[in-house]
Amino acid sequence: MKVLGIVGGTGAGKTTALQELTALNAAILDCDAIYHQLLRTSVPLQAALTARFGPVSGPEGIDRKKLGDIVFHDPQALTDLNGITFDFIVREVRRQVREAERAGRSAAAIDAVALLECDLREDCNEIIAICAPAEVRVRRIMDREGISEEYARSRVAAQRDEAWYRARCDYVLLNDGSREAFQAEARALFRRLLNESCLSGG
Repeated sequence: MKVLGIVGGTGAGKTTALQELTALNAAILDCDAIYHQLLRTSVPLQAALTARFGPVSGPEGIDRKKLGDIVFHDPQALTDLNGITFDFIVREVRRQVREAERAGRSAAAIDAVALLECDLREDCNEIIAICAPAEVRVRRIMDREGISEEYARSRVAAQRDEAWYRARCDYVLLNDGSREAFQAEARALFRRLLNESCLSGG
């Protein structure tokens, strides 16, 4: 089973690409969703966060608003938060990769914002960047989230550009045309990476 890393900025089209992988019987591992799940369910993580940040628990695990209020204006607190949560997330991702392999999945796709800067990079057979021109991304996230153009531009400007991804990833899928064309291109690349022997069971 292959492990693929999927990276890219907001509005680039990662969700569309991941849907193509789902159709090819790949397991999708969303690290942001895994993090939120761990905040709700992992007693050891909750204990570690409480020990560092004080009473941040709520009725459904860690209260993300309380935690966010603490770390938002404090770079050291944010660094500590990332240091505490990182190992928990990595262990859970690796557990889910093993589970996907046992289940006979064609691949496990790791969707993580900081994949290229963390240890999970070494777990991936290939890393694919989903990119789109900045203007296209601005329009997409404005339409998707109903935010102002100014806010959309600030979000896009704060993220990595295409050149950064091209220098660090094995493949780049450029999403600058129609949705259908991008879907077809993504599907073709993923089929090639997984190969027919992987897909035969899916």
